[in-house]
Amino acid sequence: MSQKTILVVEDEAAIRDMLKFTLTSSGFWVEEADNAEQGMRIALEKKPDLILLDWMLPGISGVTMAQKLRQNGATENMPIIMLTARGEEEAQVQGFESGVDDYVVKPFSPRALVARVNALLRRQKGGHSSENGNQIISGRMCLDIESHRFYVDGDEVKLGPTEFKLVNFFMSHPDRVFSRTQLLDQVWGINVVVEERTVDVHIRRLRKLLEPINVADYIQTIRGSGYRFSVVEE
Repeated sequence: MSQKTILVVEDEAAIRDMLKFTLTSSGFWVEEADNAEQGMRIALEKKPDLILLDWMLPGISGVTMAQKLRQNGATENMPIIMLTARGEEEAQVQGFESGVDDYVVKPFSPRALVARVNALLRRQKGGHSSENGNQIISGRMCLDIESHRFYVDGDEVKLGPTEFKLVNFFMSHPDRVFSRTQLLDQVWGINVVVEERTVDVHIRRLRKLLEPINVADYIQTIRGSGYRFSVVEE
């Protein structure tokens, strides 16, 4: 197995050193940057397997950097974990809407962080396949697994990595209700250490992307139970 590379973008040297020690002790190769501009250069040149990105950086913020990564074809699917002292729900929503895959509030356990890194790397490597070849078609939606593209009425809709996995799972399991815990296990992975409300944040983000094309109603909230994907005929 080749050694995985983690890019740490963090302006505080003490935290950066701690992260480097923790990650290298766990078998990772670590690249470092103390600002977003340097982090973008390394991301484009080195193509790391995952980025640990601090929110509060000098100059360009981590949120803005995450948006730039998602807008660049070379880095749009690169896994990102955001590190921040801001734990309120509104900040987490803003972080996820910028395109990050996970969100870790400082102070954090180094062991728990490594568990999240490993879980996100497993998710990136894995994913769900379709029994119907390379495409899943539901109503007006078409998911092309091989090219990692999602279409509605033939027009491509850009999804983040987690949203793509959610749509893949939903379209592969229509008309069934899944609890938040079941979605965490199936989409994020059984050993992932994330809160159940993470599911709500990503569902909200996915619906926001689908609302302009009038298919957000395909993802239905079942009060007290969870979520269901079902094609709604107009």
